[in-house]
Amino acid sequence: MEILRYAAFSTDPKGGNPAGVVLDATGLDSAAMLRIAADVGYSETAFLVARGGGRFGVRYFSPLAEVPFCGHATIAAAVAYAERHGTGPLVFDTPAGTVEVLTAHAGDTVTATLTSVAPRTAPLPEDDLAELLAALGWTAEDLDPALPPRIAFAGVWHPVIAAGSRARLADLDYDFAALGELMARRGWTTVDLVWRESAEVFHARNPFPPGGVVEDPATGAAAAAFGGYLRELGLVDTPATVTVHQGADMGRPSLLTVGIGAGEGTGIAVSGGGVAL
Repeated sequence: MEILRYAAFSTDPKGGNPAGVVLDATGLDSAAMLRIAADVGYSETAFLVARGGGRFGVRYFSPLAEVPFCGHATIAAAVAYAERHGTGPLVFDTPAGTVEVLTAHAGDTVTATLTSVAPRTAPLPEDDLAELLAALGWTAEDLDPALPPRIAFAGVWHPVIAAGSRARLADLDYDFAALGELMARRGWTTVDLVWRESAEVFHARNPFPPGGVVEDPATGAAAAAFGGYLRELGLVDTPATVTVHQGADMGRPSLLTVGIGAGEGTGIAVSGGGVAL
């Protein structure tokens, strides 16, 4: 069994979000996958089992637990597979649902585009918002009123919290234990903190206590959920393509391209490069 290491949403090994990838996990049980993910030590490791015709069963593990879906590990796995077997369409059957992935050459690199399960949003209860802001050390005055707090889903759930300034987003020093407890109670995977630079350019940071990680440098699942949030709230004119910059504040710059179709309830496309580590 070969354990690969790739950074997703970057073509530079110094950027992106590292993920473990096992392209042939045949015979591995849950305990073995969790042990491997813990040994790899990245926020997630993807485990693939071939089902024929470019279709795979895929499971994702953080060092602490299985997660239903992980965007950056999906991109990493698709790029790793394409580099060995050629580019083209793939289908990943994940615990969150079926995710289609398309890989293609971009110069000397390979890019991958995943199309999420159908996204949806829901109100963020006021009590949860107050507890979340307290754990972040933020106040209501720190928020952008044009991007209202919500919880958003495209495979897993994320609160979407928009900072009113780039400085507020950059100054992140949160209560890890308090935020982790709230997220575990509510079933949130990361918190998607965003700042809008322009109509089609955003910056994001994603605290990830449930995975035992202070911050995720590139979060494909959150980017997909955010794309669904923008469409459902009418904050973009669809079809649209938006760019999400993530990871710069922690020294691992990442670039996520989010394609938002006009069809309500259709999956969100998230694209990025990948590079072996």
